[in-house]
Amino acid sequence: MKGRVLVIAGSDSGGGAGIQADIKAVTALGGFAMTAVSALTVQNTLGVSGIMPVPPDIVAAQMRCVLDDIGVDAFKSGMLDRGEVIRAVAAEVRAYPDIPYVLDPVMVAKGGSRLLQDDAVDTLMRHLVPLASLLTPNLPEAEVLVGHPIRTVDEMSRAAETLRRAGARAVLLKGGHLEGDILTDVLCESSGIKLFSDTRLHTRHTHGTGCTLASAIAAGLAQGLSLRDAVERARRYLRAAIANAPGYGAGAGPLNHAVTVEPAWGARGG
Repeated sequence: MKGRVLVIAGSDSGGGAGIQADIKAVTALGGFAMTAVSALTVQNTLGVSGIMPVPPDIVAAQMRCVLDDIGVDAFKSGMLDRGEVIRAVAAEVRAYPDIPYVLDPVMVAKGGSRLLQDDAVDTLMRHLVPLASLLTPNLPEAEVLVGHPIRTVDEMSRAAETLRRAGARAVLLKGGHLEGDILTDVLCESSGIKLFSDTRLHTRHTHGTGCTLASAIAAGLAQGLSLRDAVERARRYLRAAIANAPGYGAGAGPLNHAVTVEPAWGARGG
C-alpha cells in the first residue's frame, strides 16, 4: 500500500459514486483512502432523492484530524454543494501548497439532480480552481465554467486552456458527452495539449465514472507518478471497471471497482 489520498466529497448510499467509489478506486490501485464527508445523499442507480448537508466546520475538522495524524500525499475533492463548504475546504488545502490536489467539479448527478448550488459556481472558480493541480470537468461542467457550449474536440482544447488560465495548473476535460463512437479526453498543461482517445463502450453502467477517474488519478499522484502517467493508468483502470461492470440496478449501474491494472504503481513500479 502506497500513497495516502484524502477525499472530500459526498456519500452515495448506492455505493457507485461519491466517497464510496473514491475509496474503492484508491484501494484498487494500491493506495490508502481517507475521507472528509461533505454531504449525505439518498441515492441509487435511478437517481438522488435526498441530500443532507454536513456543516462546513465538521468538513474542515475531518480534514484536519487526518492531516495532523496520518498525513496526506494527495487531495481529491468531489461533491461540494455549497459556497461555505467550498471556502472551508479551500482554507485547508491552501495550507499545503506542495501536495497535489485533484478537483472534480461535481455539479449534476448521473440521473440529473443538481449537486452544486448555482450560486456556488463562482465560489468554486475563485477559491478552489486556483489551488488545483488538476481540474477534471466533464463537458456539461466545463460549459458552465467557461460560459459557452462545447461541441468539438477543438473547442474542448480551447476550453481546457481557458480553464487552465483561470488558475488550475492542468485540466483534463472529459469528452464522454460528445456524440460518436470515438471518445476523446483533453489534457491541457503549461507544456501543451495531449489527447487521449478510445472507442465508446455502449453500456448504461457508467455511474460514478467521474468520481472514479479523479480518485484514480489522485492515487497515482500520491504514489509519485507524473501527471500523464497517472492519467494514463487511471483511464485504463476506468475502462476496465466499466467493461466489467456487475450489472446491478435498474438505472445507471455501478462499475466494477475491484478490477486491477498492472503495474500497480504505474511506470515507476512498486
